[in-house]
Amino acid sequence: MPVRATGSARTELIADTALALLAERGMRGLTHRAVDEAAGLPLGSTSNHARTRQALLETAVRRQAERENDVLTPRELPGPADDRDSLVTGLALALHRFLAGDTHRDLLLSRYELALEATRRPELRTYYDTAGAQFREPLTALMVAAGSKEPERHTLSLVAWCDGMMFSCVAGSYHAATPTLDELRAGAAELLRGMLDGDAQE
Repeated sequence: MPVRATGSARTELIADTALALLAERGMRGLTHRAVDEAAGLPLGSTSNHARTRQALLETAVRRQAERENDVLTPRELPGPADDRDSLVTGLALALHRFLAGDTHRDLLLSRYELALEATRRPELRTYYDTAGAQFREPLTALMVAAGSKEPERHTLSLVAWCDGMMFSCVAGSYHAATPTLDELRAGAAELLRGMLDGDAQE
């Protein structure tokens, strides 16, 4: 029987269902009708909320950012006055949350689908980049506080390491192995040591 979600609850249901379909079926499996059917909504409900495919994708990107924010919890990252070990631990915990459970792994799959689509849709690129900025900007501030002489470049390296670790362990050749929290902490420590201690020696 169709659910009777209304208002913001229906918007959230549509967005969450869109992300689930992206993870399960890929971009071709995301249609207005498919969202209605998977969410148990009357046919036409998703079209009423997001009339075009672009609007549906924008809804998915916004919800993706909200849910990633709940997993990565940027607010839990250390402040500028905290030591490097706190930053290492914060990064490792955030990554481990994503990799340790199937629910969050599916969120990574939907992210990759949206990222690829954004490369083909300039109008979606803006939404995707704006959503990603909420994670990059705090890291850049932390790099500055840690004494980085090139905080933007070091932030790119840090984000690339995090993204690479998640992709390799979810969709890449290491998909069958989940790094332990200690292994992730060791990797983050090595990366930061190489960047920041190298700065100090120059």
